[in-house]
Amino acid sequence: MLEVGAFEAKNTLGALLDRVEAGEEVRITRHGRPVARLVPDVKPDIARAQEAARRIRERAKENKLGAFNWDEWKAYRDEGRR
Repeated sequence: MLEVGAFEAKNTLGALLDRVEAGEEVRITRHGRPVARLVPDVKPDIARAQEAARRIRERAKENKLGAFNWDEWKAYRDEGRR
């Protein structure tokens, strides 16, 4: 993540917006402390996400994986934790 001071951000805003538009994040600081972030305005593609979820469910059925067992996966997650 690019980090720039407020004065520099003010003087180079156009160039910073170009970088953000390309997908980069920019942190703006004042006296070395972070005060703001410029991030790309990404809107989620709901239809694409739903299609991906449908394909995952379909492949799980094809491979006969059965129902998802939350307790089993929580145990995997917690394995080795204190």
